Amino acid sequence: MIGLGPRTLFLKEVRRFLRVPGQTVLSPLVTTTLYFLVFGWSLGSRLREVDGVPYVRFIVPGLVMLGAVTNAFLNTSSSIMVMKLQGTMVDLLVSPLSYGQIVGAFVGAAAVRGMMVGSVVWLVASAFTGVHVAHPFFATFALALVVVAFGAMGFLTGVWARTFEQVNFFPTFVITPLTFLGGVFYSAEMLPGALRSLTLANPVYYMVDALRWGMLGRSGAGPWPGLLTLVGLCAASLAASLAVLASGWRLRG
Repeated sequence: MIGLGPRTLFLKEVRRFLRVPGQTVLSPLVTTTLYFLVFGWSLGSRLREVDGVPYVRFIVPGLVMLGAVTNAFLNTSSSIMVMKLQGTMVDLLVSPLSYGQIVGAFVGAAAVRGMMVGSVVWLVASAFTGVHVAHPFFATFALALVVVAFGAMGFLTGVWARTFEQVNFFPTFVITPLTFLGGVFYSAEMLPGALRSLTLANPVYYMVDALRWGMLGRSGAGPWPGLLTLVGLCAASLAASLAVLASGWRLRG
């Protein structure tokens, strides 16, 4: 049973993002609708199918992952950054909570936000493509691994960053480019040799591919490379978060 302390911290973090529904829900809803109008219908009229799937359905898993990843990452990174600026992070470190409970509460709240946004994106997509999911349990599990991994990476970024400009560096210059170049809007098979090799070297491609298999039942690399990548990323990012928190690096000063 989860203790009162970590449960309180978790609920505090959940309430924090629920207080801004426009940012949490409305923004991804509008963005997803625009993606479908611009890419789904415009390109969909030219690219009827990709890997045997209608193009407007092909892009859904990538859009779900993009929304979930961004929100899970920003939830922890912005929260840690605000606590550092307000000087309340030290109070948390001297509380009776263990390091595992602190990381679990922050990452758990980020995962809730990521799953919520991913669900909103999927519901918007369903209005365009229908509600069928090929492997719902696998898709849910893969998305859960995604939001946990990137929630933990957001935790690490919040600890490392000294300004909000640094917090925004990773989603702007790392996460979004890797996601867009990870097969969200295209199949690796559509690319010429050099670009195809570049895509296949991108770990996000396998994550998108795993979620695509769960949602559509089709993928280029199959579900297992992406699932193994996600498990490894989860383990590494959570272990690093615990180690950094225990060290007090950039948190006690």
